Amino acid sequence: MKKYDNISWDEYFMGMAVLSSLRSKDPSTKVGAVIVSPENKVISIGYNGMPSKLDEEELTWNKGEGLDSKYLYVCHAEFNAILNTQVGGSLKDARVYVTLFPCNECTKAIIQTGIKEIIYLSDKYADTTMIKASKKMLDLAGIPYRQFSVDTLEIRKK
Repeated sequence: MKKYDNISWDEYFMGMAVLSSLRSKDPSTKVGAVIVSPENKVISIGYNGMPSKLDEEELTWNKGEGLDSKYLYVCHAEFNAILNTQVGGSLKDARVYVTLFPCNECTKAIIQTGIKEIIYLSDKYADTTMIKASKKMLDLAGIPYRQFSVDTLEIRKK
């Protein structure tokens, strides 16, 4: 059997999520997500950004208070990837590759759409109530989540 020196599906899709995150205009947190079918076909891609019909110049990317806080306006990468799915497309049994562990709001959407697994790169907010709630919901729903290990990436020589 011939050995091929190619990357794994996890490496491929997480690489796409990282690349997608670079489209975000958020100066402090760039997040990308890729939703993949059980057959390893890309269903949808998203990154964190403002809603598409809004003039971004009228909004803020600051972490400020009240109406001057980006958190009131930004659509998260997972949410955008779910919304970017073609009308009538199913996410049942799909996997989502995301560069940052999903918040509780995105987790609700992930559960509701039938996504069956989460592969994430960073869990830097693991100690927050929001992420603890996400993990509690995922555990109750029986949806596994696992951290993608950068250590699995190898430099491949030709």
